[in-house]
Amino acid sequence: MVPPEPGQSGRPPPMGLSPETLSSLTQFAPIVLIFAVFYFILIRPQQTRQRELKGMLKKLKRGDRVVTGGGLLGTIQKARDDSNEVEVEIAPNVRVIVLRETITTVVKPAAANDTKPAKAS
Repeated sequence: MVPPEPGQSGRPPPMGLSPETLSSLTQFAPIVLIFAVFYFILIRPQQTRQRELKGMLKKLKRGDRVVTGGGLLGTIQKARDDSNEVEVEIAPNVRVIVLRETITTVVKPAAANDTKPAKAS
């Protein structure tokens, strides 16, 4: 049996961060960093937008102006909470039934032409 060299005990190195472990961690660090950036820039905002859209679709009521996924602009005439269908009037006396999921936007009514604040006297 060969005697151990000075400074070495014949035992395996302690379970710590050896140079090989650090090397493998530094190889995966950019991948983890890229995933984190994608999550906070792309995935998380999209999930937030989906949550807001779901809430908006639940709150649809008669008289709301909406835009469908096909680009049709209309006014809701019938919307039942227990149904997935909504009746939308796209022209005078022209009504179509659309699925709630196809509605992309609720158009907020524009304010009157008073875009400038009133002058103080």
